[in-house]
Amino acid sequence: MSVKSINPATGEVMKSFEELTKSEALEAVEKAHEAYGKWRHTSFRERKSILMKFAGLLRDRTDELAELITLEMGKRISESRAEITFCAEIVEFYAIGAEEFLSDHPLDVEGADAYLQYTPIGVLVGVMPWNFPFYQVVRFIAPNLMAGNTTLVRHASIVPQCAEKIGALLQECGLPDGVFTNLLIPHELLEPLIAHKHVRGVSLTGSEGAGSSVAALAGKNLKPTVLELGGNDPFIVLEDADLEKTIEMAIKGRMTNTGQSCVASKRFIVVEKVAEPFLAGLKKGMESMKLGDPMSPDTDVGPLSSESAAQKLEEQVQKTVKAGATVVLGGGRPDREGAYFNPTILTDVTPDMPSYDQELFGPVATVYVVKNEDEAVRLANDSSYGLGGSVYTRDPKRARAIAESVDTGMMFVNQPTNSQAELPFGGIKNSGYGRELSKLGIMEFVNKKLIHLGEA
Repeated sequence: MSVKSINPATGEVMKSFEELTKSEALEAVEKAHEAYGKWRHTSFRERKSILMKFAGLLRDRTDELAELITLEMGKRISESRAEITFCAEIVEFYAIGAEEFLSDHPLDVEGADAYLQYTPIGVLVGVMPWNFPFYQVVRFIAPNLMAGNTTLVRHASIVPQCAEKIGALLQECGLPDGVFTNLLIPHELLEPLIAHKHVRGVSLTGSEGAGSSVAALAGKNLKPTVLELGGNDPFIVLEDADLEKTIEMAIKGRMTNTGQSCVASKRFIVVEKVAEPFLAGLKKGMESMKLGDPMSPDTDVGPLSSESAAQKLEEQVQKTVKAGATVVLGGGRPDREGAYFNPTILTDVTPDMPSYDQELFGPVATVYVVKNEDEAVRLANDSSYGLGGSVYTRDPKRARAIAESVDTGMMFVNQPTNSQAELPFGGIKNSGYGRELSKLGIMEFVNKKLIHLGEA
């Protein structure tokens, strides 16, 4: 079957690729397993040398790689450049830190010497999304390659050029064949792939439905998993917040990557004392944003990743409005070519409406007004998701109390949820489980092996 790389800003088909057959995919697993036999025994120094070359290539070719991201999934060019730079930082973080992270850990036990040894487990499968086509893959492979595992990546079908380019860069920096393999395969081949006896773990970033399906397959075959799924991040605004800065952060938190981020700020929960000026400022800021060519530095809002993504978002918004929500801004698609959606603000959304507990993956902000911070926390926790969130106040004690009370994997104060190589990333509830990035990220797919040395 042919897979097409389509520019979402124009609808142009840029390139076509042929998917692998089942036998080719399973052959890739065998090759990865064979490569693992050698890669697991390479030194940290050897692995570091290769990955540092990879980081160097990312930095040296930032403009070229950023342009590919923008052409293939519509991200604004400045954001694409930032994504590539961040990838280089993640690679360097693990290349430099892996040996220390995975050093033997002595255990205090009476009458004997004992320690934990951290060793690789084998071939890993990564199922990756399109919204950050380089970052998501790098976040998966950098720690696991440094740990001594080998990796197979089934990337999103709408970014095949990005997937191909990552493999080419790794090959160029000297990574042995089979240590990383890009698998262009249909969804139905994931089942035999995950079931293969040589696959020892699976990581997925994607939708709740995809995560549930992959976790079921992995569980059936007794394979450990890491899942980073959807989010519906609360953005809590207290009456003592610096409103000018908070509104600036609200726009950044909602509109980065045209709102196509699992940790984008999506539910704006504002105490009633400042709700009116906050909403007015948010509307003023969002309605001034210019839709346009994502390659242009003057563009504030690019297209969504695909025509189907724009159609899905439009359907979600229309159903919610039909159920009684108020449209403060936008509400639909502009009359122009491409997968664009107007910046939108909804209010008066209630629990019985479709989008109350759905993830709106695009430039749509939902504003809720509450009486006080206790009500804000209750509303923030009334969600099937639990990825990230943020709170805005001048009072550090209130900020800490609220941050500790909201049921998420990550909470930020006076800034939207974001990522750094040094910080653990992941959620709870229907947002998944496990952690990526930081030292925790390299610990997910290693064997924590006990070595107990008794008396001879």
